[in-house]
Amino acid sequence: MQMLYNSDSFAVMQFEVTAPDGAGNEPGAGLTRGGYEIVDKSARKEMFLEGLMAEQFKQGVQALIESLPEPGVEEFDAFIDSYSSLAQQPVVLH
Repeated sequence: MQMLYNSDSFAVMQFEVTAPDGAGNEPGAGLTRGGYEIVDKSARKEMFLEGLMAEQFKQGVQALIESLPEPGVEEFDAFIDSYSSLAQQPVVLH
Protein backbone atom coordinates (compact mmCIF):
# COMPACT_ATOMS: atom_id res chain seq x y z
CA MET A 1 0.00 0.00 0.00
CA GLN A 2 1.25 3.45 -0.89
CA MET A 3 -0.39 6.74 0.07
CA LEU A 4 -0.68 8.79 -3.13
CA TYR A 5 -2.82 11.71 -2.01
CA ASN A 6 -4.19 13.08 1.25
CA SER A 7 -6.25 16.24 1.65
CA ASP A 8 -8.90 17.41 4.09
CA SER A 9 -11.54 15.80 1.84
CA PHE A 10 -9.98 12.67 0.32
CA ALA A 11 -7.26 10.08 0.76
CA VAL A 12 -6.04 7.88 -2.11
CA MET A 13 -3.97 4.74 -1.57
CA GLN A 14 -2.55 2.48 -4.24
CA PHE A 15 -2.46 -1.27 -3.73
CA GLU A 16 -0.40 -3.74 -5.76
CA VAL A 17 -0.48 -7.45 -5.10
CA THR A 18 1.74 -9.79 -7.06
CA ALA A 19 0.48 -13.35 -7.15
CA PRO A 20 2.71 -16.33 -7.85
CA ASP A 21 2.19 -17.75 -11.33
CA GLY A 22 1.45 -21.25 -10.02
CA ALA A 23 4.36 -22.82 -11.91
CA GLY A 24 6.73 -22.78 -8.97
CA ASN A 25 8.50 -19.62 -10.07
CA GLU A 26 9.58 -17.02 -7.58
CA PRO A 27 7.02 -14.63 -6.13
CA GLY A 28 6.69 -11.56 -8.28
CA ALA A 29 6.89 -13.48 -11.54
CA GLY A 30 3.11 -13.85 -11.78
CA LEU A 31 0.20 -11.58 -12.40
CA THR A 32 -0.06 -8.20 -10.75
CA ARG A 33 -3.41 -7.07 -9.36
CA GLY A 34 -4.19 -3.93 -7.57
CA GLY A 35 -6.14 -0.77 -7.56
CA TYR A 36 -6.91 2.41 -5.69
CA GLU A 37 -8.71 2.82 -2.41
CA ILE A 38 -10.36 6.23 -2.20
CA VAL A 39 -11.69 7.50 1.11
CA ASP A 40 -14.23 10.33 1.08
CA LYS A 41 -13.55 11.82 4.49
CA SER A 42 -16.61 14.10 4.60
CA ALA A 43 -19.05 11.32 3.66
CA ARG A 44 -17.11 8.76 5.76
CA LYS A 45 -17.28 6.26 2.90
CA GLU A 46 -14.74 4.47 0.77
CA MET A 47 -14.44 2.71 -2.56
CA PHE A 48 -11.94 0.42 -4.22
CA LEU A 49 -11.26 0.83 -7.93
CA GLU A 50 -9.64 -2.01 -9.85
CA GLY A 51 -9.38 -3.14 -13.43
CA LEU A 52 -10.74 -0.77 -16.05
CA MET A 53 -12.02 1.74 -13.47
CA ALA A 54 -8.57 1.92 -11.87
CA GLU A 55 -6.97 2.48 -15.26
CA GLN A 56 -9.45 5.24 -16.09
CA PHE A 57 -8.77 6.88 -12.72
CA LYS A 58 -5.01 6.74 -13.36
CA GLN A 59 -5.41 8.21 -16.86
CA GLY A 60 -7.66 10.96 -15.51
CA VAL A 61 -5.08 11.96 -12.91
CA GLN A 62 -2.35 11.97 -15.57
CA ALA A 63 -4.50 14.15 -17.85
CA LEU A 64 -5.13 16.58 -14.99
CA ILE A 65 -1.42 16.82 -14.25
CA GLU A 66 -0.61 17.41 -17.92
CA SER A 67 -3.38 19.96 -18.50
CA LEU A 68 -2.48 22.36 -15.73
CA PRO A 69 0.91 23.91 -15.01
CA GLU A 70 0.57 23.15 -11.30
CA PRO A 71 -2.69 21.47 -10.25
CA GLY A 72 -3.63 22.19 -6.66
CA VAL A 73 -5.73 20.55 -3.99
CA GLU A 74 -8.93 22.05 -5.39
CA GLU A 75 -8.39 20.52 -8.83
CA PHE A 76 -7.46 17.10 -7.47
CA ASP A 77 -10.37 17.11 -5.00
CA ALA A 78 -12.81 18.08 -7.77
CA PHE A 79 -11.55 15.22 -9.95
CA ILE A 80 -11.72 12.67 -7.13
CA ASP A 81 -15.19 13.94 -6.18
CA SER A 82 -16.43 12.82 -9.61
CA TYR A 83 -15.91 9.24 -8.33
CA SER A 84 -17.54 9.83 -4.93
CA SER A 85 -20.93 8.49 -6.02
CA LEU A 86 -19.27 5.06 -6.18
CA ALA A 87 -18.39 5.16 -2.48
CA GLN A 88 -20.80 2.84 -0.73
CA GLN A 89 -18.67 1.19 1.96
CA PRO A 90 -18.82 3.07 5.28
CA VAL A 91 -15.48 3.78 6.89
CA VAL A 92 -15.53 2.15 10.30
CA LEU A 93 -11.85 2.15 11.17
CA HIS A 94 -9.11 3.34 8.89
